[in-house]
Amino acid sequence: MTIQTHILGYPRIGVKRELKFAEEAYWRGENSQDEFLEKAYAVEAANWQSQVNAGLSFLTVGDFVFYDSILAHTVRLGAIPKRFNEASKLNQIDQQFYLARGRAPDCTDVAALEMTKWFDTNYHYLVPELDPAQIFNADFSDLFRQIERAKKYNKPLKVVVPGLLTFLYLSRVVDDKKTTDAPNLKKHTCECSTHYTDANTNIATIKFIDALIPVYSKLFDDLAAYGIEYVQIDEPILVLDLAPEWQSAFERVYNLLQRRDSLKLIVTTYFETLAANLNLAVNLPVAGLHIDITREKSGDFFWKKVIDQLPTHKILSLGVINGRSVWASDLVKLDEIVKTAQKSLGERLWLSTGCSLLHVPVDLKSETIPDEIDGKLAFARQKLDELVALASGYIYINEKITRAADKAFDLVGQSRLENFASRFKAQHAKLNLPLIPTTTIGSFPQTAEIRAARAAWNKGNLSDADYETAMKQEIAYTIKEQENLGLDVLVHGEAERTDMVEYFAGLLDGFWLSKFGWVQSYGSRCVRPPIIVGDITRPKAMTVKWIQYANTLTDKIVKGMLTGPVTILNWSFPPAHRTRREVCLQLAEAIRQEVSDLQDAGIEIIQIDEAAFREGLPLRRTDRAKYWDWAVKSFKHCSSSANIETQIHTHMCYSDFKDCLPEIIAMDADVITIETSRSGLQLLEVFHQQSYPNAIGPGVYDIHSPRTPDAEDMRIVIDGALKSIPAERLWINPDCGLKTRNWVETKAALTELVKMAKQVRKELETT
Repeated sequence: MTIQTHILGYPRIGVKRELKFAEEAYWRGENSQDEFLEKAYAVEAANWQSQVNAGLSFLTVGDFVFYDSILAHTVRLGAIPKRFNEASKLNQIDQQFYLARGRAPDCTDVAALEMTKWFDTNYHYLVPELDPAQIFNADFSDLFRQIERAKKYNKPLKVVVPGLLTFLYLSRVVDDKKTTDAPNLKKHTCECSTHYTDANTNIATIKFIDALIPVYSKLFDDLAAYGIEYVQIDEPILVLDLAPEWQSAFERVYNLLQRRDSLKLIVTTYFETLAANLNLAVNLPVAGLHIDITREKSGDFFWKKVIDQLPTHKILSLGVINGRSVWASDLVKLDEIVKTAQKSLGERLWLSTGCSLLHVPVDLKSETIPDEIDGKLAFARQKLDELVALASGYIYINEKITRAADKAFDLVGQSRLENFASRFKAQHAKLNLPLIPTTTIGSFPQTAEIRAARAAWNKGNLSDADYETAMKQEIAYTIKEQENLGLDVLVHGEAERTDMVEYFAGLLDGFWLSKFGWVQSYGSRCVRPPIIVGDITRPKAMTVKWIQYANTLTDKIVKGMLTGPVTILNWSFPPAHRTRREVCLQLAEAIRQEVSDLQDAGIEIIQIDEAAFREGLPLRRTDRAKYWDWAVKSFKHCSSSANIETQIHTHMCYSDFKDCLPEIIAMDADVITIETSRSGLQLLEVFHQQSYPNAIGPGVYDIHSPRTPDAEDMRIVIDGALKSIPAERLWINPDCGLKTRNWVETKAALTELVKMAKQVRKELETT
């Protein structure tokens, strides 16, 4: 009996990040669009060839996009916000880049679309903005061209399309009547934010269902005309705590969409089980359903409940291969599941990855793997082979992946003894900072010189001493430029760091760093998540030498820069033998030791970044209490060695924090810096509504966009912040670190930041 195999998506960056380099060369004007497309389509072709070589039943088409799938779908639908009015001069490729970056050839710079995390992953999607009277002018011609390119492989094709309801759920409505013609993100007002984290979300975007159904119907008719038999409709919001209005919308939408016998819709879910949406999902009038069994709790066997309730004519695609883990699958264990499912489903059983393989590195073949983990890993390409092995019954025992669980680890978490009011008073007296002090988030541009020195050092062509000298020169330059700019609290710039997590992983025991294990974070931004392979300990101080050196170069305060335990965990691949709680507490102890050493070295402000603090939050509310318990406990433990006068900062990146303010308050950082420029001032309003008691530094400009803001743009954020935050507890800073920007952009933006901060400070001091 044949079992059909397919995947939900494949990494689109290329084995050696070919897409990233092609995009960035195109943005710099070094390549034409045709040259860019030639390189991009080579990656696309390589992805399809990998699927053919592995022997998958279907080629997946539509998952390969240049920046982000939701962004590509937004442009295909013609849902371009009015502030991008010049986008009409561009083709769809440049329109995508314009919306994502705020910059395009021969167009005025504008604020880019908001960017936020894709469910509980470190991948970022671009949030669609819909006008209250949105009209969709769809054009899917690029998707059809992609289908034509795929046909030459002579394999059955399965096309991927974002689900109508998931697209609307992740969108927001922007009321342009409340804006001016100026292209400032701070001047557009969101009517609602239907972010997935809010189970009782405003249902305003549901009103676009009737406008989109004809668009989807036409698309499906066209796909059928192209000879497509199966369409993968991604509806991951079916794993969330959906409000009744959204549940009802699913029934109505799919009753209207599934009207053609020649085209079979497979509704696809991932990242969790269906839970309360089980009955709704199995009874949708579609040809099949995909579920992710890799996220089931141990012993739950929710997939059996799906099989029991699935109508007997429907396909069930079982996501058996973990698309978010780098560890090899236990094929013997999975084979038992497959055989049980096959007895009930017969040829209606398909096998797949739990989710898209976008979230794991591309291929192991270029890696030199240590003996202790050899045979235990599987990247995207290897997961294809695992999938086909399960379907074909070619099962082998991998003894290398079986091991006894380590001895349980626990930690009695510690906290700072003094309350914020006492600490703030002591810190104010010692630090002697001006009103609304200015600072940056930590990193400064990673220049070509820095990368060249690091590459030479890694190859053995530069000695340790010469590399240290080169990094100190970069640190000295960064300190000097910050002094020239007039910033109040300086940073050393992180020249010696490749990545905020990878750097610490390289200095802690218990990690393995791959050479080519890149994963897309957003657009052309790729990260190389470390792999946790054992117990985590800190053999020696990690940052003290660099921060202490920077501190000798200036009379101003230099922040110590650390990455927090929750972020290191969430941006690494966790071990197969430890709970996330145990790993996080081990990390917290290592960072606590580093805080103590920095403090002993005379560092007065220490920033412990928790950019991913919310990222690992379970998607369902009933599962969140345990996560928050150990996440907050871990942060408080790593800051517990700070004395009353040492000021602890933390930074949080692009995410939705409105449902976790109590936990952020419980972290008890002296200063929190947050993103506000892309998401407007709504987040600050939430902090105000919940009476956040500590100090806040709202990001006054978006560092991910190459456009240079002017001081007046920043003034809008500052004035908005002052309505919610007392001036004595307000800091001014960019949204995020500056490593991806160049020095020209950085100096221009920070000049405006300091200029406006000084102007506002003067006004406050004279009133």
